[in-house]
Amino acid sequence: MAAKQKAANRYYSGPPSDHFDGTLFFNPGGRMPGPFTDLLKWQFSGQRAKWPAASSSPFAQAKPVATVLGADLTVTMVGHATLLIQTAGLNILTDPVWSRRTSPFSFVGPRRVNPPGIAFGDLPAIDLVLVSHNHYDHLDLATLGKLKKTHDPLVVTPLGNDAIIAAAVPGMRLSAHDWGDRVDAGEGTAIHVEPAHHWSARGARDRRMALWAGFVIETPGGKIYFAGDTGFHDGINYRLMAEKHGGFRFAILPIGAYEPRWFMAPQHQNPEEAVQGMLLCDAAFAAGCHWGTFQLTDEPFDEPVRKLVEALDAEGLPREHFRALRPGEVWEVPRI
Repeated sequence: MAAKQKAANRYYSGPPSDHFDGTLFFNPGGRMPGPFTDLLKWQFSGQRAKWPAASSSPFAQAKPVATVLGADLTVTMVGHATLLIQTAGLNILTDPVWSRRTSPFSFVGPRRVNPPGIAFGDLPAIDLVLVSHNHYDHLDLATLGKLKKTHDPLVVTPLGNDAIIAAAVPGMRLSAHDWGDRVDAGEGTAIHVEPAHHWSARGARDRRMALWAGFVIETPGGKIYFAGDTGFHDGINYRLMAEKHGGFRFAILPIGAYEPRWFMAPQHQNPEEAVQGMLLCDAAFAAGCHWGTFQLTDEPFDEPVRKLVEALDAEGLPREHFRALRPGEVWEVPRI
């Protein structure tokens, strides 16, 4: 039986845990996506809003400085879940995607409506890459190949994703980890791999064979939380982050790809839930990501921004403390 279980998972083999049954990963006490019939019901509902074919950012493409030292923290939005984090002399990319489409095919699938907020050739030397899971809008093998060739960064990712990357990008430096692991990143910095409420798949036959995660970046200037892709999950993981890490200087939280709620709630939080997450994890400042670049779900293009402002106002929170970042936007995050 054990041999069959190991053979069934093409990316990872290891002992069972509270989120791995010996073959597949799962969300403890949580929910998985619905069956294929639910997917068809959503896809043929006819409720998808029409996005613009192109929507230019109000910000020009940024040209980042080579390095940001000490406790200073500069964050630049590239698009979707791709951000450049600069602090403590390190340059870190989250879920880097420079491709035109997020799809296994070059000719079909979600297409960018705005160019990356940093031209690939204008990137500073990249030290670390955080890849949260294997969906195409987060794990872009073409971009990782270019990063390997030009920067040779270390890629930190949850269990199983390393097998996918290694097969496509030979020689890439990979560090694969389970929830709760800590990775020393030098310069007084460490990466913590933390739970998220999501799932994984590259195709129809590898669902939940690789783990999904968020990350906490521990730096001399305070802790940064990149939640990855996540459903709200009653705030359980946000409370865990506050208990374990004692609050955050900055959080990067998804605010888009949430409609219809009956289908998307287990995997993608909405703006109201993102604001609750900011409060629960005790983040002083937050950037909204995962919106306005690729149309993945039904909500209108600009609805996440409007809903975020409404949620902040309802909680009496300053709007400048949680910003829905646009490509090319640079935020020099205040110290706390």
